Amino acid sequence: MDGTFNTELTAPFDIFQHTRFRESVKPMNTFTVAQSKNIITTFEGLRLQPDYDFNDAPRIDILVIPSAEHHLDSDLENTEVINWIKQTGSAATYITSHCDGAFMLAQAGLLDHVVSTTFPSDVHKMRERFPNLDIRENVWFVHDGKVITSAGGARSFEAAMYLCDVLYGPDVTNDLAGGLVLEYNLADYPHLIINQEKEN
Repeated sequence: MDGTFNTELTAPFDIFQHTRFRESVKPMNTFTVAQSKNIITTFEGLRLQPDYDFNDAPRIDILVIPSAEHHLDSDLENTEVINWIKQTGSAATYITSHCDGAFMLAQAGLLDHVVSTTFPSDVHKMRERFPNLDIRENVWFVHDGKVITSAGGARSFEAAMYLCDVLYGPDVTNDLAGGLVLEYNLADYPHLIINQEKEN
């Protein structure tokens, strides 16, 4: 949607898309979905053409919700988007959010009984809006069941690499990181793993 922040979209997209260059694993099919196929403009001014809209998107195994400019206010009232997130996330194998994308997951009910995090300076706002949720701070990402939420920004890279570690193992993940001139050192990251078992 308009106002999406570049890094929270492009960081996981880059990491996941680079699985195509690893012959030893089944690569991910990465694509973008929006409410319509109209060109969207990110917060930083990048213009993007969505691959699919809500009506023709294929099955999504890993749902990624980046952050956008109005995820703390008007986007939370967009019932079409929230309902799509709820339906798609419920059917997905994994759900991930970055920065304030966690607000959209919470509004869709996908963080009920799940430990999560969000953009550091918005933790208190999220706790106020969703007082029944368990929202942690001072971590780069949290993994609970099939949900991985991250603090966003550049930390979106580490959260995406962590999911690749879960799926493919550390050797492949280190190769993916190297392909983007990054390093993957899970032990060095402030993170929280509550439960790695996916909920059905």
